[in-house]
Amino acid sequence: MPKGYWVSVYPTITDPEGLGVYNELAGLAVKAAGGRTFARGGSRVVAHEAGIAERVVLIEFDSFEQAVAAYESAAYQEALAALPDGFERDFRIVEGID
Repeated sequence: MPKGYWVSVYPTITDPEGLGVYNELAGLAVKAAGGRTFARGGSRVVAHEAGIAERVVLIEFDSFEQAVAAYESAAYQEALAALPDGFERDFRIVEGID
């Protein structure tokens, strides 16, 4: 069964401290849903074409369905509600290649 992935790119982060509550809640929600964080950061990113060298996050789940369910969970929705105003990110859930 193909794995599922959350892929997030943060084009701009105007209030890094404001992400603290979201990061804590999101981390707990991801872990509870069986997700594993493979990459999180922005200090070592090489961006090409229209790429953005800000924070990039890659999280793996055992299946696409598990990744979608994790996003829709009450715990993750609570984390989303904690995002600061004016926050911008590009977020996708994608199915891996078996």
